[in-house]
Amino acid sequence: MSLLFEEVYGHWISKQLEEEKNPRRRELLRKGLSHGTVIFLRSIWFPAIGNLDDLYAEYEVRDLNNRYRYLDLAYMPGGAKGCIEIQDFRTHARDIETGRFKDLCMKQAFLVLDDWFFLPVAYLSVRDDPGVCKQLVLSFVGKFLSIDVTSNLNWAEAETLRFARRLMRTFEPRELAAHLLLSENRTRVVLRHLVVKKLVIVASGKQRYRTYRLSNEL
Repeated sequence: MSLLFEEVYGHWISKQLEEEKNPRRRELLRKGLSHGTVIFLRSIWFPAIGNLDDLYAEYEVRDLNNRYRYLDLAYMPGGAKGCIEIQDFRTHARDIETGRFKDLCMKQAFLVLDDWFFLPVAYLSVRDDPGVCKQLVLSFVGKFLSIDVTSNLNWAEAETLRFARRLMRTFEPRELAAHLLLSENRTRVVLRHLVVKKLVIVASGKQRYRTYRLSNEL
């Protein structure tokens, strides 16, 4: 996983540098991402999602006062607006100066008011609770699933459809369970709900369903 991540990460950064015309963002990318952001991508995002598609590091936005702001990671599938900020305990909680704290709150408020989905992730959680962080990421990505029935789906159901779309083949419950970080029994419950909603169909098995695939209606 580490070697694969390093290859994907290197290509991802190089591509952003090649495509970026903004000198301010290019300089930030050249300096390299923060330690917390790289660890988050390596140990949480990449294992959970399997790619770095639609992610943009040090993404530039302007706030209500026309000041430049930079997001640790912007997730923008199909032009949607998702922001992930990796918050270090030392910088964001214990030793932070009053002015800096107020500025961070203002930045978060601006993002929410500008219709960004905002996901703050504590570095300590990345280190101590990776399983929980992966579930948060899956739920976050599930919000961007572009189908009409998204509002009727919980995070596990939405991520199952995204997983099935990316896979483009039949899959077993144990594969999905490993991806969702849920038990196989709980995963089968998720699949049953999607079968009832006609979003997923059974590909094989009668007494005990063995494989599933995305419905032809999607």
